[in-house]
Amino acid sequence: MSPLIVHPLTSLPPPLLAVLREATDQRLQNAIGAIITSQYASSSPALADFRSVIKDKDVKEDPSVLSDFRNLVPLTDYEAYRPWVAKFFERPCKLSEVENLLAPGLPSFFAISSSTSGGKPKHFARYFGSTGLVRHSEDAMGSSALTGKMAPMYTLSYRDIVDVTTAAGEVVKRIPVSIASSGSLRKYKGWTVETDHTRMASMIPYHSAPWATGLISHHRSFLLIHALFALANPTLERISTTFITFFMDMAYYMQEEWDMLLSSIRDGIIPDIDHIDHVRDFLQVNMCADPQRADELWSIGPPFSFPAWAPRIWPKLNTLQCICSGTFATVLPKVRSVIGPNVIVTNHGYGCSECSIGVPLNREDVDVFVVNSKNLVEYLDVADSQTHENILQAWDLQPGKLYQPVATTQDGLWRYVIDDVLHVIGFDPRNGSPVFRYHGRKNLAIRSQYAIVTEADVVKVTQAINEEDMLRLQEFTTVLDRRELPETVGIILEITGDIGISSPFARQKALEALLSTNDDHQRAFNAGRLRQPTIRIVKHGTFSDYRRWRGEKLNTGVGQIKVPAVMIDPGSVEWLEERVVKEL
Repeated sequence: MSPLIVHPLTSLPPPLLAVLREATDQRLQNAIGAIITSQYASSSPALADFRSVIKDKDVKEDPSVLSDFRNLVPLTDYEAYRPWVAKFFERPCKLSEVENLLAPGLPSFFAISSSTSGGKPKHFARYFGSTGLVRHSEDAMGSSALTGKMAPMYTLSYRDIVDVTTAAGEVVKRIPVSIASSGSLRKYKGWTVETDHTRMASMIPYHSAPWATGLISHHRSFLLIHALFALANPTLERISTTFITFFMDMAYYMQEEWDMLLSSIRDGIIPDIDHIDHVRDFLQVNMCADPQRADELWSIGPPFSFPAWAPRIWPKLNTLQCICSGTFATVLPKVRSVIGPNVIVTNHGYGCSECSIGVPLNREDVDVFVVNSKNLVEYLDVADSQTHENILQAWDLQPGKLYQPVATTQDGLWRYVIDDVLHVIGFDPRNGSPVFRYHGRKNLAIRSQYAIVTEADVVKVTQAINEEDMLRLQEFTTVLDRRELPETVGIILEITGDIGISSPFARQKALEALLSTNDDHQRAFNAGRLRQPTIRIVKHGTFSDYRRWRGEKLNTGVGQIKVPAVMIDPGSVEWLEERVVKEL
């Protein structure tokens, strides 16, 4: 039986408004009560006025504490947070300095995000109590309703380990520094880094690949090993990964290495793939020779042999779960050509390194989410200045408008502005929670699987190649170029005059400029996840004609159409690509 479709309301009736207010107030009261005794809450200058007013109140029961918080706690950004979290990265990391620092106890992990400012990455301490979502859209690692296998393609790797030590030098806790999905999965499953060695050769029930696959940190190798074990299992029912582009990357790698993968399945030998030596033995003990399956796969052919290929390989495949909204939605048509029309595509939900915020309103609608967080989520109208006086509560929102979320979590008592924009479209008829679409980053950027390339980054890259003897730029835009793997920044430009004698060095110079903007880009390049930027030159007058075409298409007044530094609209990108006359 198909689940009932939930339709958002355009306004809040009084009974639902009361339910929403009560739930929101309770979340805030819980957060304050849980972390008011932390070092941060007890001594942060930003909270001085708040502490002064509540010092004689029962913060867990007195409702007036909520209005005190809303009136007196200012908005914060990462610069206010940075000196506190930096204490964890001092060597040695002393228990006496960091225990109860931001919340009770010690963090479970540090979520590391791509820096959107071109500086160092941001680290967010995530504690055990910060469970995030009230309900999960679907347990990506769970096995409920499965009769066959699933392929959850999530990394368990970490970038660093923080060892918390006593005065005597004893390590009392090892805290991984990782992307949020890795840390959350480890926390959810209880997979501490200290006990990793006990799981290396294990197969988690219903999973297609061995546990050790999660510790492969190289993008291509990680996906090839997942592809190998997935292909070997004809009973696969679900594929789950972070971004939809991961699935397409895996399909492309299958296409490239089809013969190698089939040979490995036939012989039962893990292939000679780079960057897997540390887990090869553990993979091998779980690999069995299956000539019959290899013959079956050979008779079908690789992924792009014909439409709806995946159900032929896995007849029971019914679900692909991944982030596939926003800029990632451009990949959906190509994915459909591989998985066919009957495999359901679902979205994990909406979240960020700071916290989890929402889940899909309806399972098969990958674009619409409902706020579903155990944390407090407030809002800023994007047209308003970023001050706490302008913060809005969930019941103040107006469908059709754009807002930035502001999070107060049980990982720290602040009002943290998240650099995303949400398009609110209504309210959940079950509990009044806001329903929204993800609109984009506050500052538009190229959003790849491993890094965010900001507008400032791409300007620096184009400036590096704008030289008399190389390329004299007249106008440009940039795109996410996935024509070949790994993906990269694609520069589409119009020049004045002729191409310079140094133009053969332009792509390398662009790469050097890109790597200099952000540590994440260098790491992605070293791991084979990023290649040299591409440079395509369009015919003279293209961008002028673009403004005409775009203005007519959108029925927009003359002078209002701009060529963006980062272009994500697939129709506009295709229009420009048709006018390319040369690629370096």
